[in-house]
Amino acid sequence: MHIRKYAPKYAPDFKALNMEWLETFFYVEPYDNEVLSNPETYIISKGGHIFFAIIDEKVVGTVALMPMPEPHVYELTKMAVDTSIRGQGIGQQLMAHCIAFAKAEKAPKLVLYSNTLLENAIYIYRKCGFVEVPLEKEVQYDRANIKMELLLN
Repeated sequence: MHIRKYAPKYAPDFKALNMEWLETFFYVEPYDNEVLSNPETYIISKGGHIFFAIIDEKVVGTVALMPMPEPHVYELTKMAVDTSIRGQGIGQQLMAHCIAFAKAEKAPKLVLYSNTLLENAIYIYRKCGFVEVPLEKEVQYDRANIKMELLLN
């Protein structure tokens, strides 16, 4: 497996993997559909990054780093792995890549929003050093009931 940065040819994979994940665990919110349909507008053009896990030239996972209003801070978001190979550490490798990338970019921290129903994901986040912080009252995801951050410096 290797990790590649965003290229327009991967946009359909970004949307398909995330839509499948959302439909499996929650539901697709209007904001999700807008971002997933227009990753260059909502993520790339705003200074964000999207990465793809590739095996034998097939996209098997993806994750995005979206810039937050706080300078140089990224939201770790839109992580999804192909259902046929979940549980093989691909999500953890994508996360490790994002952490290393953010450190190289001198980002002070990473932030993520999740849901406590996703026990395995929360376990992995904690294992990587993320800690729970207060969740804002106004969050753009209805499903989010936990906010976590990882200090990088």
